Amino acid sequence: MASGPGNLVYYAGGAALFLVCALKLPPLAHRRRDPLLWSAFSQLFAGGCIMLLAAPQSIVELNRATGITNCAAVVVYAALTSYSGASLLMIIHWRPAPPAQTRRAARWCVTAYALAVLTIVVLFRVGNTPVEQVTLFDSYYARTPWIREMILTYLLAHGVAAVANVVMCRRWAKEVHGWLRAGLYLLVAAYLLHVGYDVTRLIAVGARWTGHDLDFLISQVSPRFAALSAVIGAVGYALPLMGPRAARTARVVRQLRQLAPLWRLLRDVATPGAIRSALPWWRTPPAMLLMSRKTALYDAILALAPHCDPAVRDAAYRTALSRCPDEEPAAASADAAMIVVALERQHADPERLPAGGGSSAWRPGDLVPLSLALASPLVQEFRAHHRFPAESSRP
Repeated sequence: MASGPGNLVYYAGGAALFLVCALKLPPLAHRRRDPLLWSAFSQLFAGGCIMLLAAPQSIVELNRATGITNCAAVVVYAALTSYSGASLLMIIHWRPAPPAQTRRAARWCVTAYALAVLTIVVLFRVGNTPVEQVTLFDSYYARTPWIREMILTYLLAHGVAAVANVVMCRRWAKEVHGWLRAGLYLLVAAYLLHVGYDVTRLIAVGARWTGHDLDFLISQVSPRFAALSAVIGAVGYALPLMGPRAARTARVVRQLRQLAPLWRLLRDVATPGAIRSALPWWRTPPAMLLMSRKTALYDAILALAPHCDPAVRDAAYRTALSRCPDEEPAAASADAAMIVVALERQHADPERLPAGGGSSAWRPGDLVPLSLALASPLVQEFRAHHRFPAESSRP
């Protein structure tokens, strides 16, 4: 008996599918009558079961537990056919179409694949497989009456669903954009690997019909197609769901990093009347941490408002425009210079306020440009020589 890929290849593919299947549980609990969610969940669950059951060790254990020689073969093939029907059903529900057309296509799909599963079970029952085959069942029984037809039934059912899904996903991918499009193209790749799985096995079976031996296609090649398709398919299904969330989290984390200079500068500013709560970053959702940090920064800037000098800002703004005519970076640098000088003044003499200072000195806006502007040479110059522009504000 030829040795195929180890159990780990199958178990890793099954674990990937079960992981994505688990991601579907929360929305499934809230939308229990959603046919799309149910078909997606069924497909992923069936795929995970197939990968676990198809592992060589699982096949041996299942045959031993049931006491039926090659019982694992009919179980795996029936599950694979069910998975094929579920995958086709999911795409039917997923792709936008008139409701009547969707229901009609769904009924045909369920009926056809239920009959295919029943046919596989009946053919195995009337056939004869006395010799246990763990990895080469298809080629070993390729010329056995009834079992031969069982093998062809599951391969054709699987192949038809794979080709149909490739066509539908490819057409749909041309109509959409973003994460959904990326996920659909990954599904196209996964279903093409399904086709490769079926073709390699059909070639090996056909070789046995003509007296040749291409068993390595079954024992070595097709299982790798199956394992790789399981991983790529899991990513393809997860991408439209998890991609936008991951992108939003990445944007939040990027903003937190961009606000870090301003946070280090102002986090110790006293903010009377404002409530600050310590949020540990390791157990706080990034969006909540960002909102809390922005609130704290606005409170700190508001507390510095009495020490802000519009004359400092005007001088910094004119200097920034003389170096770079772009108004937005110049305004951000001017605001940053004014706040830095206000902080220095507060530390040096909390009771001394500049003439014309007040809460209207800083124009509220996006904190990110303000934070990034702290690194500009202009702000560093005003920090080092803040007493000079401060004099201009005296009466």
